[in-house]
Amino acid sequence: MGVVNACASVAALEEGRHVEQQIIQCGCDSDDFVGSSLIDMYAKCRSIEDACRVFNKMPTCYIVSWNAMLQGYAMHGHANKALEHFEEMCKEGVHIDNVTFLSLLSACNHAGLVNEGLHYFESLGLVCGVSATVEHYASMVDLLGRAGCLDMAQDLVKDMPCEPNSIVWKALLGACRIHGNVEMGEHIAKQALKVDPGNAAGYVLPSNIDAAAGEWDSSVNVH
Repeated sequence: MGVVNACASVAALEEGRHVEQQIIQCGCDSDDFVGSSLIDMYAKCRSIEDACRVFNKMPTCYIVSWNAMLQGYAMHGHANKALEHFEEMCKEGVHIDNVTFLSLLSACNHAGLVNEGLHYFESLGLVCGVSATVEHYASMVDLLGRAGCLDMAQDLVKDMPCEPNSIVWKALLGACRIHGNVEMGEHIAKQALKVDPGNAAGYVLPSNIDAAAGEWDSSVNVH
């Protein structure tokens, strides 16, 4: 697993394939954790076909391998395949966990699937017993924000059962920059700086929002 992860970290595809052959020769290819590492490695090496091949030939797939394949689809923007994979997990009775949930939202985020993301976010707790964490909220805020649903994203933050962290605020602040919402951006920046005063994003992003909106005096004042 260590060697496979090393290949993944530098996207060494050919070396990774060589390592897989050694794994097969050693008889370790049926190990779920080794298999999931191979799936992750191939996904990070931009060979989703190899990742699928490893997943499909595993004799028994546990949650870690299912999640690795789901993350691979999400990573490469294959949202429809990710959603199909998740539905297959449900059919096979695979236990859904927080990693599954986060990968699913990431897939929706990359493809801008707002309705699908909202559906899973609202139903997974009831259907699968998964409790949303601050990371899940941050992903959902990012999805809504990128799609231009800034008010919905802000309302979601207000309704969070836990205290929003800097990641949540930065996701919303980044959305304000993308869509040029100066007023909301200034408010969100203040909240972000309260949580993490030393984070430069709380100063840089509001400045970028003002500059994008043509408010150059405000942009200078932020600095």
